[in-house]
Amino acid sequence: LCVCVCVCVCVCPPVTLSVSPNLQQVFSGSSVDLSCVDDGQTADGWSVRTRGGLTEDCGAAAGFGRLLGSYCVVDLSAPSETFWCEDSSGQQSDRVSFSVQSDTTDKGVILEIPVLPVRTGSDVILRCRQRNGATVAAYFFIKGPRPKETKPEHIITKVQHSDEGLYSCSTDQGGKSPESFLRVRGQNTDITSCFKRPDVTLWPDNKLTEPSSSSLLQILLQSSILLLTVLLLPLSWSQL
Repeated sequence: LCVCVCVCVCVCPPVTLSVSPNLQQVFSGSSVDLSCVDDGQTADGWSVRTRGGLTEDCGAAAGFGRLLGSYCVVDLSAPSETFWCEDSSGQQSDRVSFSVQSDTTDKGVILEIPVLPVRTGSDVILRCRQRNGATVAAYFFIKGPRPKETKPEHIITKVQHSDEGLYSCSTDQGGKSPESFLRVRGQNTDITSCFKRPDVTLWPDNKLTEPSSSSLLQILLQSSILLLTVLLLPLSWSQL
């Protein structure tokens, strides 16, 4: 008699970096809020950056951020900086980079594009924004030649991995944003919901319902009794 026990393990990044606002391009002097997130909740950790080959902790290095509760508030000024999150156990998140627009003239623009990966099947809206906060009609460069006409925004519906690539925008006034890479992550690698209980469960009667805690406890108890019976059955036979 053989008993096979199958254990299913979901492997996910232990900690992720939360960025607010979720923008990859910013104007020089803008600030972002960074924090560590574990299973959708704020984790005990801190933000780290690399600059000039040096690794620095938020609040500990001169000119790098200030701690505000569980957040690291960072003023962005360097052309390109890389950040990630590290929790108290030493686990690290994926790295993110920001593009800082140093053009201080009125024609300077940035492309509003997410700095964090977007999930397949979701919609992404790209806009071209001036330093004063106004959005402007622009040419959106997407893996090809310059478009013939300007438009107020570019919408990517039901994002797929094929949409990954470099994006930028420019205006008739001569403004041009930096190029930024749009990252796409599949549904099956959603890092924010990996360890969460499923919202719904398909039961034997083919009805899609959400199990109660008592039902889950009953199923666990029945499964334990069945496993114990199977394990003790050979011992009972040997004594006959």
